[in-house]
Amino acid sequence: MSFLQPFLLWGLLAASIPIIIHLLNKRRHKTIKWAAMQFLLKATRESRGKKKLRHILILTCRALGIAALATAAARPIVSGLLGWGNGRVDVVVLLLDRSTSMELKPGDGYDSRRKVVVEKVRDTLKDLGGARLVLIDSASGQAQDVPSPEALTDLSSTAATDTATDLPALATKAAEFLAETPGRAEVWIATDLQASNWKADDERWASARAALTALPQKPSIRVLGLTGPTASNTSLRLASSRRSGDQLVLDMEISRAENARGTVNIPLTVNLNGSRSTESLTLNGQSLRFQKRITLPTGSDTGHGWLSIPADGNERDNAAFFAYGPNRPIKSIVVAPSGESAGYLQLSAAPPGFGNQSVTRLDPAKAATLATSDTSLVIWVAPLPTGPTADVLQSFLAAGGQVLFLPPGQGSDTTFLDLKWSQPSEAPLGKFFILKDWNHDDGPLRDGIDGTQLPADRLRAIKRQIPIGDAAPLARWDDTEPFLVRRIVERGTAWFAGSIPDYTWSNLGDADVLLPLIQRLVAVGAERFDASYLTTVGSEGSKLLPGETRTRLDDYGTPDPANAAYEAGVFKLGDRLLAFNRPAAEDGPEVASKEALDTSLSGTGYTLFEQAGKPGDSAVSKDVWRAFLIAMLFFLISEAILCLPKKTVESSLPTRPGAKATA
Repeated sequence: MSFLQPFLLWGLLAASIPIIIHLLNKRRHKTIKWAAMQFLLKATRESRGKKKLRHILILTCRALGIAALATAAARPIVSGLLGWGNGRVDVVVLLLDRSTSMELKPGDGYDSRRKVVVEKVRDTLKDLGGARLVLIDSASGQAQDVPSPEALTDLSSTAATDTATDLPALATKAAEFLAETPGRAEVWIATDLQASNWKADDERWASARAALTALPQKPSIRVLGLTGPTASNTSLRLASSRRSGDQLVLDMEISRAENARGTVNIPLTVNLNGSRSTESLTLNGQSLRFQKRITLPTGSDTGHGWLSIPADGNERDNAAFFAYGPNRPIKSIVVAPSGESAGYLQLSAAPPGFGNQSVTRLDPAKAATLATSDTSLVIWVAPLPTGPTADVLQSFLAAGGQVLFLPPGQGSDTTFLDLKWSQPSEAPLGKFFILKDWNHDDGPLRDGIDGTQLPADRLRAIKRQIPIGDAAPLARWDDTEPFLVRRIVERGTAWFAGSIPDYTWSNLGDADVLLPLIQRLVAVGAERFDASYLTTVGSEGSKLLPGETRTRLDDYGTPDPANAAYEAGVFKLGDRLLAFNRPAAEDGPEVASKEALDTSLSGTGYTLFEQAGKPGDSAVSKDVWRAFLIAMLFFLISEAILCLPKKTVESSLPTRPGAKATA
């Protein structure tokens, strides 16, 4: 039987093969059926998800289309870095800074900041749908309607000037104008943010912002800050002018940007009564103060001229103008008892060789007869004045005179300008009071034009009196007590110095300190007479008096007759000869900080647009409702496309004979 076992096994295997195949087929059919079921379920779920997503997209497009339509109806305004505004702008009040510093050119060196921002405002207004433009310029301070944006660049009220700007006053005028003007308004302040023009600490800002925020419809405030890199610039400034005999003495200053490096030679052109000459200045560093002496023609009683340097980043700070009158004697008065101290003071006030300087000594007992109408300096070595004499000195100071008070040698409670003398004090035996600290940049002990220091530290005193009261100290002893103090009275200055040129007091009579101190005060006092030939553009002294006419005399540059009252130059005002120069503050590089703007415009919700004058920047403000209409159309078209029905695809499979075709 053993030989039959293999045959039996093979037979059983052969018989089981059909059974195994049947079972496998049955299993496969179940698997296919299950897979088909899963496919149908999955397809159904995917179909439902796609329909749901489609409905969401349709609703989203519909909602966005309605939102775009509503936004377009509100006529929104977008302003680059300035932000958004809602609704149509009815009035734009442009406060335009036309000061000298606005003529500084940006880094590209093509157009000035003023011109760039005026063109930018013009282009912006074209997009605002006919908003009314009202200009308040810094020179005239008057509000005027601009008929169209295109006319803005052609107005004389937007042209360059040599004035300064009073921004608190402009903000106040804007508030006054808007108080009488209905509608939605915006105030655009176009300025280079120069600190001297912004005047952040001025109390008038409080009333200006209160008036703006109290308006029935609060205006939007936009500060167009014209900052950023600038072209290379060097400025020339006349600090003072005085005639000394047959010479005109001009104190000048030339300066350039703080980041300027190296030594440069700058041509200086001098024009005197139409005759020109040129010399070279060497500038090493940021600034140079120098004294220019011009020899006047023989017999010349009056005349005028100008000095200039080549054109650069700001052409309006490259010239300084001067005028002069007849030679006038310079007189000083010493009110002091006779003696050593009075002698040194008289010698210092009118040294030998100074032919046009003279001095008179007046005994203190006769001080009531003091006459100062033609006097430059009064030196007072006596108890402080009272009564009518004090009134005479105060009037003298207000008119631009200089008064130097020296110790009387005795203490007193008498005050003048709220200042008085302490009791005399003496240094310890074998020691001195030594002058240790003094102002090198300001006052009569300042360094020379060429930077040379006065040997003020040589001053030694064994006796002194301290000035007591509210005054600015400009020099101190080694124990920090004041030696020299200053009190400004309108156009003049009162000085108090704590020792006298008497060797029982100090070595002040050595002239190391006394001579330059007295001569500088004499020169400053004499300027009040020469000041009648020199003024600042925009000052009270530059305005026409009743019956006067204005005629320009110099030949510098290309004057604009429409802006003659706001330009530097030499003018004849009636019978007056005046040289007009830009305000000294216009040469200051300081820029108002963001904190200063926040303080000045607190509560107004202002927006700062920095570097508004940079070429290539976007416009100041744009009306963008058209863009929202386009967006609305896009969303509605998208919705319509999504709502289109799907195409029906007919089956291409063959059908059995006799079977009905189904769609």
